[in-house]
Amino acid sequence: MDFWTPASALVVAAHPDDIEFGCSGTVARWVAGGSRVTYGLVTNGAAGSTAPDMTRERLAELRAAEQRAAAKVVGVERVELLGYEDGLLEPTLEVRKDIVRLIRRVRPEVVVTTDPTMRYVDDAYINHPDHLAAGEATLAAVIPGADTRLAYPELLDEGLEPVKLTAVWVMFGPSPNLVVDISDQIDVKLESLACHVTQVGEPMNGETSGSVRRWAEHVARGEAFRYGEAFRVIRLDRSPGEEAEALAAES
Repeated sequence: MDFWTPASALVVAAHPDDIEFGCSGTVARWVAGGSRVTYGLVTNGAAGSTAPDMTRERLAELRAAEQRAAAKVVGVERVELLGYEDGLLEPTLEVRKDIVRLIRRVRPEVVVTTDPTMRYVDDAYINHPDHLAAGEATLAAVIPGADTRLAYPELLDEGLEPVKLTAVWVMFGPSPNLVVDISDQIDVKLESLACHVTQVGEPMNGETSGSVRRWAEHVARGEAFRYGEAFRVIRLDRSPGEEAEALAAES
């Protein structure tokens, strides 16, 4: 699978900071190439603190501000917050419909989201259920909600016509088919992550920045570059036969 810069993209993730960990290097590369990128955060991030004097309401405010600051670092101006409660997200029909609405409002060429099948990583990490729910709801919103006219007739009354996507890019998954070279973007990726002070400290602790660099190096192993971000890219503008031919030509 070859890398390309879409004209526009919508990144949908569960929490403030998920995008920075997962794909902000790729986003920075897209924006530098002229892409218009929008962030969509499904939850309010209100559960992500162990500080005894923190409240959910205050944390939600802080994390929204942190996310907007992090987005600006990589050149993203538009951040949409759906506001579902952190830690309680389920891939309900209501959540799906809100994401369909968001896709139709933004009208991106590409949607990026998290892999809903990634329940754990080896013996080291259990995935947050909000990540799974956000990915599940987003993929269900893409097909059939985003591009099927009669799937949500009430959205037509809001002036939200269907939109045909070129592709979905799935991050945090076990079987990527594209590794993006972010060697020139690794520093801005870390700079954007550092905006999430409630999560990584101020200044960002060396353990976090080191682990991000090491993971990006691990992702890029075997490639001709040092740092990478990995995706499963699902092309929606080709028939299965056309996609098979394209993959055969690339190999």
